[in-house]
Amino acid sequence: MRERIHIPYHRQKKGLSNQILDSSRRRQSNPIAFIFKKTRNHILQILALYCPIKSWRVMFHRWRGVHIGNNVFIGYNCMLDHAYPEYVYLEDNCGLTGDVYILAHTNPKAFFADVFESYVAPVVIGKNAWIGVRSTILPGARIGENSVVSAGTIVSKNVPDNTLVAAPKNRSIKLKALHR
Repeated sequence: MRERIHIPYHRQKKGLSNQILDSSRRRQSNPIAFIFKKTRNHILQILALYCPIKSWRVMFHRWRGVHIGNNVFIGYNCMLDHAYPEYVYLEDNCGLTGDVYILAHTNPKAFFADVFESYVAPVVIGKNAWIGVRSTILPGARIGENSVVSAGTIVSKNVPDNTLVAAPKNRSIKLKALHR
C-alpha cells in the first residue's frame, strides 16, 4: 500500500504550457507522458461515471489504477479520486452506491498553508464494507471490514470494523458480527 506523502501547495500558473510543465515536474514525469496519462485517466473516469454495465465500471476504474478486489460493486456517478486513483483501495465484496466521492488528496492554494496540509494519503474501503449514497470519504480514511457508512456521511477518520457511521453527527454504532 502506498504511503502518505506531502505535495506542493496549489499555485496557479499562467498559460497551459506552464501548467503542464509544473504538473509533470511535480509528478516526476515527462510532459508528454503526463498529458497522455491525464487524458487517459479523464476519459476512463467519464466512461466509469456513466457506464450502464457494472462490470465495465469496475474495469474502467482498474485501468485508471484503482486497486479493486473481487466482487466489488461501484454504482453510478462514483468519483474515485481524479488525480491520484492509485491511492484508492477497494477490498473484496465492498460496495459503493451512487454518487459516492472518494478523495485521496487535498491540494489547497498556498494562501492556506498555515491552515491546511497539502498531501496524498491512501483511502481503503475494507472487505464487505458498504458506502451509502452521496457519501464522501476523505484522504487517509480507512473504512473497516463489515462497516456501513450511511447516506450523506462525510468520513474524515478511520472507521473500525463492524461499525455503522451515520450523518449528521458521524455517530458510530458497533454492529454485531455478520453471520454468513
